[in-house]
Amino acid sequence: MVSQSVEITGKVESKSNVENIHVINKTSKIFTITDNTGVFNITGKLYDTIVFSSIQHQQKEVILSQEIILSKAIFVTLEEQINELDEVMVGKILSGDLLYDIKNTEGELPINFYDVGIPGYTGKIATQSERRLSEASNFRPSVNGNSMGAGGSVSILPLINAITGRTKMLKDRVKKERNADLLRRIKGALSEDFFSVYKLEDSLKNDFFFFCEDDINFNFRCQNKSNVEILEFLKEKFLQYNQNLNVNKD
Repeated sequence: MVSQSVEITGKVESKSNVENIHVINKTSKIFTITDNTGVFNITGKLYDTIVFSSIQHQQKEVILSQEIILSKAIFVTLEEQINELDEVMVGKILSGDLLYDIKNTEGELPINFYDVGIPGYTGKIATQSERRLSEASNFRPSVNGNSMGAGGSVSILPLINAITGRTKMLKDRVKKERNADLLRRIKGALSEDFFSVYKLEDSLKNDFFFFCEDDINFNFRCQNKSNVEILEFLKEKFLQYNQNLNVNKD
């Protein structure tokens, strides 16, 4: 029966990358994404609205017709998103990110530690809170900046920090900063698609995201997870958030 939900196999084609395109059944509120070849699977029934969305493409909506339901197949071509510039700027525009701007500045690079054979750190730059936490909790015996030898002394600052609670305070601060950064990335990548399905007043959207961040499992459910997994988490929190709103109204 065409009125029943069926699993539909689809394929997205485009001149741009077709991987990780959001495929949303707005009617039944189901999410999925395309694989690296543009293929996806989603359930739907007659007259459901399927939305295709990505940063690289213009958003497109397809209403499931009887032909699509019977064939259980759908093929969609997406147009590239073209961002036209209002004016032409000559020269480099600084982003405010020092490391990024230095990397993208033309000209000869200054001498670095590789040029003179000195080992240097090439990992992720720590935040101020992360540096303070490392200093507060790193138990390193030392004498005048060198590793402790015979007769050396041991710094008791890490012990004092642990006793006074400063280390715990810094750990909490680092955790909050990392969660805030993760939340900003989620809002930027998924907010528009999520609220196209789950309607919420604009004045409540930020409050909803803070409600998600307060969840004890926020980082576990969202850090290094796929968009589909994050959208499922947001869906669960949305239902809880609405229940809270209704209780408060009563």
